Amino acid sequence: MALFRSIATIGSWTMGSRVLGFVRDILIASMLGAGQVTDAFFVALQLPNIFRRLFAEGAFNSAFIPILTGELNDHGRLKAREFAGQVLGFMLLLLIIISVLVEIYMPEVISLIAGGFSENPETFSLAVDCARLTFPYLFFVSIAAMFSGILNTFERFVAAAAAPLILNVFLILALMGVEMGWFIKPGQTLSWAVLIAGFGQLGWLSIACLRAGLLPRMPRLTLSPKVRRLFILMLPGILGAGVYQINILVGVRLATELPEGSVSFLYFADRVSQLPLGVVGAAIGVALLPLLTRQLKSGDTEAACLSQNRAIEYSLILTLPAMAALIVLPTPIITVLFQLGEFGGDATNATAAALVAFAIGMPAYVLIKALAPGFFAREDTSTPVKIAIFACVLNVFLAITLMSFLEHVGIALAAAISAWINALSLAFLLYRRGMLRPDKRLFFRAAGSCLASIAMAIVLWKISTWLFYWLSSGSYQGIIALAFLVIFGVFVYALLLQILGVMRWNEMCSMLSKKRS
Repeated sequence: MALFRSIATIGSWTMGSRVLGFVRDILIASMLGAGQVTDAFFVALQLPNIFRRLFAEGAFNSAFIPILTGELNDHGRLKAREFAGQVLGFMLLLLIIISVLVEIYMPEVISLIAGGFSENPETFSLAVDCARLTFPYLFFVSIAAMFSGILNTFERFVAAAAAPLILNVFLILALMGVEMGWFIKPGQTLSWAVLIAGFGQLGWLSIACLRAGLLPRMPRLTLSPKVRRLFILMLPGILGAGVYQINILVGVRLATELPEGSVSFLYFADRVSQLPLGVVGAAIGVALLPLLTRQLKSGDTEAACLSQNRAIEYSLILTLPAMAALIVLPTPIITVLFQLGEFGGDATNATAAALVAFAIGMPAYVLIKALAPGFFAREDTSTPVKIAIFACVLNVFLAITLMSFLEHVGIALAAAISAWINALSLAFLLYRRGMLRPDKRLFFRAAGSCLASIAMAIVLWKISTWLFYWLSSGSYQGIIALAFLVIFGVFVYALLLQILGVMRWNEMCSMLSKKRS
């Protein structure tokens, strides 16, 4: 079906970006370890990402894509581009104001989000310097996110999905420059690379929009009814995204109160969990919202329900085995990927423990991406916000409680638990309103993928004990052993899906090979 093919297209490019991101993180871990420089840089990198997710990718696109789709369906491409141009003018004004204010008050901002650094003036000063370089990234990547939304609305997914590759390429080049002695300040060098990458991403997507005839023209600032409608719909979304970003800020803020390296432990563990999570979650969220919007705008509610069910189905089929594998193989994975150079055994154990906690919430994170479009496509952005606020309060309470005896692992576990509460609440409300009608295929495939994941995890755990010597090393032997486990795990899981009748190979091949209707 079209949804599966869109997920596959977006997911393949996202996978490429995640793999490059892994190369980047391996280099950071081996060259810098988990300490002062990495803690400061990761805080600086988190800052523009928080605002980006707050104003651009989350709240903005959730409101922007349905209205843009309606303009396209009702009035054609010209009016859709005109609306996009009006929105672009206001976005530029807002981003300039935010950027100037944050740059001026950067020390106060860092004190707020990483107050624990104040006890170490050197780390605090480094974090401020790095953040002043990384924050302008917000300006470029937010406009790039808008252009991505335009391209996705017109089902041109490749350029938008490939754009994150640019950030990882520039960071890897910066790390190579540090290694060769061209740059002597690694934290500031990486921060410059982030800024330059933002400009590159915007340029890439601007060219893609221009070639597709979709580049918006920026008119005089005009607060048209459609633009007002966008901001009205965005307000709950900003609150919802803000709630999620509060969770991140709370995690970073609490981690800075823990022993040095805690911010890095959480970052590296999150990066590993983000490989399958980001690929599947981003692909499903990006592909589903335009599809649901078109189906609901045309009055085809039955097709919308089917699309929702298939999105949930694919979410579980693709994330349950990843969760199971990360839970049974955390230490070998972290050892092989990161235990090089400055990243030692203690850091490996601390990061592996956080990885297990993050993995527990993995299916929930993706289910949120699959369920929230059911509200957004109906221009209901307030309900997910109310649920997110409750989940946020729960996360803060759990993080403060659990970190008292689990340290950084408690922060990761709190995030996982609150994500499950969020996902289950979204599903319950969609079901109660008649917007979610699970079919027999969904129940059958969910149960089957769960059984197959458990069986696969047992097999992988047993094989890992035979490969213990190789997996306990960060050498090429460990890489070979880990790659074997990944490939063999995929094979075992696919075989079990076939044996259980959950999904057959010829079915997946036919969905991938069908031409777009």
